[in-house]
Amino acid sequence: MSWLQLKARIAPDHAEILEHLLMEEGACAITLQDAEDQPLFEPDLGSTPLWSETVLTGLWDGTEGIEAMRERVKAGWAALIPDEPCPEIEVEILEDRDWAREWMDGFEPLKMGQRLWIVPSWHDAPEQDAVNLMLDPGLAFGTGTHPTTALCLEWLDGQQLEGCSVIDFGCGSGILAIAALLLGAPQAVGTDIDPQALEASRDNASRNGIDPARFPVYLPADMPQQQADVVVANILAGPLVALAAQITTLVRGGGRLALSGILAEQAEEVRAAYAEAFDLDPTAVKDGWVRISGVKR
Repeated sequence: MSWLQLKARIAPDHAEILEHLLMEEGACAITLQDAEDQPLFEPDLGSTPLWSETVLTGLWDGTEGIEAMRERVKAGWAALIPDEPCPEIEVEILEDRDWAREWMDGFEPLKMGQRLWIVPSWHDAPEQDAVNLMLDPGLAFGTGTHPTTALCLEWLDGQQLEGCSVIDFGCGSGILAIAALLLGAPQAVGTDIDPQALEASRDNASRNGIDPARFPVYLPADMPQQQADVVVANILAGPLVALAAQITTLVRGGGRLALSGILAEQAEEVRAAYAEAFDLDPTAVKDGWVRISGVKR
């Protein structure tokens, strides 16, 4: 089966209108992409930013009536925005392929530090005697490919975790907590505001043979009041600053903290929020993102 794809470059304030028109035509998927490789920095709470120019793409499972569809979209646009010309709509026919296989082929095992490998579940581990974390990237929320996740994994790989309790604050896929457990921590606790993230954490823990009793996960409201020897939080700079008091209380005296999800230009603000309670290490940088770590006084 062939697929029909309609694509247009559009200003962000008009993207929702074109999306509506394509959905009215029965699009089975709509995607929004950056037209100019423009970075988006951390948005204000409750906002959904778009790039200054966006590529909006609609996908249909069939190729009938292409020109009629395009004309209806143009007419709908003219009725809604008579003073603005409809953006040029490109048409492309996509021949059917094994999309799942192509997507899977894009994920390869990744080495983090000296001992740890992140291995997609359909790959064999490159080093059977290494610490191999089997992960299903289809569950998203953190696959090890993003610099912030890699920074945290490399930090964990360099820690002595035997006998240490761990809290993964904003656990996502559970990748950081599971790595800590495989690297020697006897127990880790995960918390996340997204119930799907908790499910992903449970699934990935099971895939790695982790006893659920060693890795309980909670929504924030349900999380027990406890401290840990090691706390990792890979979220965003704004929440890290806003929640600094709460995150600080999770770390035992003499315990270790690692923070990421922070752009390089945000590092000083985050460091300042934790400097009073922690002896901070030099900031680690990777591809414009940073990790801030330290020991609680």
